[in-house]
Amino acid sequence: MNAFIAELLGTAIIIAFGNGVVANVVLQKTKGNNGGLIAITFGWSMAVFIGVYIAAASSGAHLNSAVTIGLAALGKFEWSLVPTYLLAQLLGAMLGQLVVFIMYKDHFNSSEGLAQRVCFCTDPAIRNPTQNFITEFLATMIFMIAVLFITKGEHALGSFDALPVALVVLGIGLSFGGPTGYAINPARDLGPRIMHAILPMKNKADTDWGYAWVPIAGPILGALAAGFIFSAI
Repeated sequence: MNAFIAELLGTAIIIAFGNGVVANVVLQKTKGNNGGLIAITFGWSMAVFIGVYIAAASSGAHLNSAVTIGLAALGKFEWSLVPTYLLAQLLGAMLGQLVVFIMYKDHFNSSEGLAQRVCFCTDPAIRNPTQNFITEFLATMIFMIAVLFITKGEHALGSFDALPVALVVLGIGLSFGGPTGYAINPARDLGPRIMHAILPMKNKADTDWGYAWVPIAGPILGALAAGFIFSAI
């Protein structure tokens, strides 16, 4: 139960801060409107730092469905615990998105549909599902390899692993965030996408379920590939 709560709370914190900075930059009439990609990437890295630091001691701070599945495939995590972690991450992502929605409700209603949706879930700059999938696959593979080395045995820092992991997320966003918005986490996209479908907003666009498989399949397969590479080194 402690691990479940830690995964739920940590993921909620990540989404609240992460999609909160997206809302601040993208939505109309906010103080941070048009703040740009740099603001978003720094906001997301701080989100990951806080979430990982909070959850590390109780759950290992996966906070990412691809990480959980990748660690289980590597034999570093019990498969029997995977459903519990995935559920906690999904519910946490939904809760974090609800916080963003409550805080920015007037700004959501003052913005057009696509701007609203990108504050919930990822949307590609150029829609090409095959290429978008490759981007998410490679970005997550790089992220997962970095995380595996950061948390490796003799070099692990415990809760302070949050800082290098956050810096990896910053680097991923700055270097590879342009094509798809770098989901690199199925729960990060799916939970808020569900909330987008549920929550009432003026001028709301469709939830774009046709694209939803990309930020789910790409990160999961990327994490599995990272595990294979890591185990071979």
